[in-house]
Amino acid sequence: GATQVPLEIEHIHPRSRGGSDRISNLTLACRPCNQRKGRQPIGTFLARAPKRLAPIKAQAKAPLKDAAAVNTTRWALFQALTATGLPVETVSGERTKYNRTRLDIPKTHALDAICVGTVDQVQDWNRPVLAIKATRRGTYSRTRTFNNGFPRGYLVRHKRLYGFQTGDWVRAEVPKNKQAGAHVGRVAVRRTGSFNIQTQTGTVQGISHRYCQVLQRADGYGYAFQPKPTMEEARRAA
Repeated sequence: GATQVPLEIEHIHPRSRGGSDRISNLTLACRPCNQRKGRQPIGTFLARAPKRLAPIKAQAKAPLKDAAAVNTTRWALFQALTATGLPVETVSGERTKYNRTRLDIPKTHALDAICVGTVDQVQDWNRPVLAIKATRRGTYSRTRTFNNGFPRGYLVRHKRLYGFQTGDWVRAEVPKNKQAGAHVGRVAVRRTGSFNIQTQTGTVQGISHRYCQVLQRADGYGYAFQPKPTMEEARRAA
């Protein structure tokens, strides 16, 4: 594999020339490049490497409104929780990483949530996690269009067909043919009555609506169990 080189924070526009410590003026560089650049403007230092210069300049011009929105929301939430009189603690992401590494736990969203703040130990963490994803409820428009606005296809006029709607969670018991067996997942309806079912292992096509039974109506969310993290992932995280 490639040699791992420690990286340092570098100012795109040097501080000695009026550059600030704002995130938009910071990038990463290895020590040799950092030292060679010195007080030079980034345009001068990378004048002969336009492909390296372009993404750095783009990063410096990128708006920070998303980060500002997250920061504003975070402090509003903190103040609202503090107003309840309950004990509230704020910690950095570095503390989460420290706990995860110390406890030999792989990096996942759910396990990171466990490792936030003061944590002595975590037991029985290696189990499947229910993941919930926003999938929306479909669209009011029944016409698909090209980028220029001209129609390229049409959806069925009614979202619900044969008692089913795309996004419903169903179980299909198919007695014979190549799809024989039990299939559980999200259904995509067709006017013909031949549906597709998206299961955890893939899409099963051509399932008759007669074999389908609704387990849960479409509510705008998709549900799936993520498999257990492997111990190899835990070792890599450490």
